[in-house]
Amino acid sequence: MEFETVLFDRDDSVGVIRLNRPERMNAVIEQMYLDLQAVLDEIRNDTSVRAVILTGSVWKRADDEKQAFCAGADLKKHSSGDRTPWKKREYIFLAHETTRQIYEFPKPVIVAVNGPARGAGTEMALNGDFLLMADTATIGLPEIGLATFVGGGVTSHLTEVVGMMKAKELIYTGKILNGSEAVELGLALRSVPLDQLMPEALGLAQELTEKAPISIGFAKKLIQQAPHRDLETVLLAESEAILACMNTEDWHEGIASFAEKRKPRLSGR
Repeated sequence: MEFETVLFDRDDSVGVIRLNRPERMNAVIEQMYLDLQAVLDEIRNDTSVRAVILTGSVWKRADDEKQAFCAGADLKKHSSGDRTPWKKREYIFLAHETTRQIYEFPKPVIVAVNGPARGAGTEMALNGDFLLMADTATIGLPEIGLATFVGGGVTSHLTEVVGMMKAKELIYTGKILNGSEAVELGLALRSVPLDQLMPEALGLAQELTEKAPISIGFAKKLIQQAPHRDLETVLLAESEAILACMNTEDWHEGIASFAEKRKPRLSGR
């Protein structure tokens, strides 16, 4: 698969998506959102891909290298005046559809933040299942300081993770967090040295690929829906998920492997 603004490769059953506008610190434009949607569409129903890592790239210039996750919206593009009011609306909806697809993707999405994440970059990061950060990376939401506003469901996701008051602080002030601070708040799962970031992400991804894909899909969906449902609805949804899993080949394989004291061979069927 080849795209203009992202790179895609595979490590066994793990798909790795790299944002690839390093000369602009991976600032997002319409094409990047379109490319992200396209690659997600390509692998959504590909049973050989069981987990996804979303990360950035490195900007190399002469003897200088800079890690880039995503600097947010490309303000140079925004300030060009090319977008009509309707085009601005289309851009916002495109951005939101992309973050929604990341959030609702039926397979685990691990976001490995290797460099600065700002605005739209932080919004993408917060829509993944797991956020890992290099200890030199930072995240933040500077939108209000630029007289714009956050998107990507952040007012909901952030409040659920850190609570209303802390979410207000981060959104109102645009405070920048490093990896350890993000871990302390529960925004990131782990913060590691840069050279350990991708091995850490791949290790977690490979661990997840060994689990039953259908079961993980149910777990992701129901966990994300749980805060917005009453207990009776949650219990009913869990019951339906359990019954659906019990009708899969993987369920029978899981039971057999337990009885035979061996590792299960899970196929996603």
